[in-house]
Amino acid sequence: MSSVYLGKAVLIHFSGHDHPGLTAEITRTLARHRIGVLDIGQAVVHEALSLGILIELPPDESLAALKRELTERAHELQLTVRFSAVRPDSLEHWLRGLHQQHFIITILGRAITAEHLARVTTIIAAHEMNVDRIDRLSQGLSANDPAANACVELAVSGASAQEPAMRADFLAAAQELSIDIAFQRESIFRRNRRLFAFDMDSTLIQGEVIDELAKMAGVGDEVAHITEAAMRGELNFDESFTRRVGLLRGLPAERVESLLETIPLAQGAERLIRTLRMLGYKTAILSGGFTFFARRLQERLGIDYVHANELEMADGKVTGRVVAPIVNGERKAALLAEIAHAEDISLEQVVAVGDGANDIPMLKVAGMGIAYRAKPLVRQSAPQSISALGLDGLLYLIGVRDRDLVVSDGGIGR
Repeated sequence: MSSVYLGKAVLIHFSGHDHPGLTAEITRTLARHRIGVLDIGQAVVHEALSLGILIELPPDESLAALKRELTERAHELQLTVRFSAVRPDSLEHWLRGLHQQHFIITILGRAITAEHLARVTTIIAAHEMNVDRIDRLSQGLSANDPAANACVELAVSGASAQEPAMRADFLAAAQELSIDIAFQRESIFRRNRRLFAFDMDSTLIQGEVIDELAKMAGVGDEVAHITEAAMRGELNFDESFTRRVGLLRGLPAERVESLLETIPLAQGAERLIRTLRMLGYKTAILSGGFTFFARRLQERLGIDYVHANELEMADGKVTGRVVAPIVNGERKAALLAEIAHAEDISLEQVVAVGDGANDIPMLKVAGMGIAYRAKPLVRQSAPQSISALGLDGLLYLIGVRDRDLVVSDGGIGR
């Protein structure tokens, strides 16, 4: 350590009411004393400033003189200042921490309470990880508006061996507290996602197209039972899909087309896609549903890629057959890889979102796989699970803050 840090290490902490120019005044004082800065961090919560600076005092510089001048300057700025000498072993521990694995934990819900924060931070502490930073990404955290989003992001560090056990603990806590807790490794890829791929039925839209067609054909209950079994992973998708489409035989084409105006988008879908497009992301629909509905969504939302199943028609009626190949789970994963290759990006830069068992393969190959309001099997299998918020809540997982999207010149509102 002595070959790197030649002087004495001191942690200086300032606190008080925030106003413009404080940091500039403090750092100018440090500069006059030729101080080396080893670390710095600042947070402002409701206009209350907390600024910490870890400094290296040159061997020929007087700590007493620095303390005297900084104390006087802090008093003029209406700040409290505290000085703490840092022992060599503490400095070494801090240096080792720079090489630990870093993670991002995102808490999402309609409101975030002290109980939620206590549960999450208790899990972090139990796995011997350290909280390095906490940020609020949403406009607020209270439940005054039942439709509002609440989100807090924590940056933590520790041993990567704790990751599987922490994921399990977070999943259990999220289910018990009716919130969402996302747990990601911090990496260059997390900050550089470039493609979002979505399942369609019960993900981008509020329902299953094939179930609605079945109701029109008078076979709703029969098809719904097959759909549920397939989404739970109890039936082979290709077989179940073929059986369901077969039951639609004879349904008039004009009735099929009428469905385009009846199934609403998922909550937050338009805001999410609009924001992603503004930020330069590519988007895709990879669906085990039908192209006639997926193409309409493409036109409405501006989706870049669409892959779904072609419902065969003849003489103005559904034939009961689907044009091969069927877009099943394996095909979704393969198509995702093809799109990533076409866009010249890594799969680590891809976010995949789905709710059913046939989405699991693409959720696992994507850099971030998100089970959205999904079946239990899918929530347990996917790297991330979100149920408490609408689709626009996914923006928090890529670090977008509500204040970034406040309505202004070119801004995006809710």
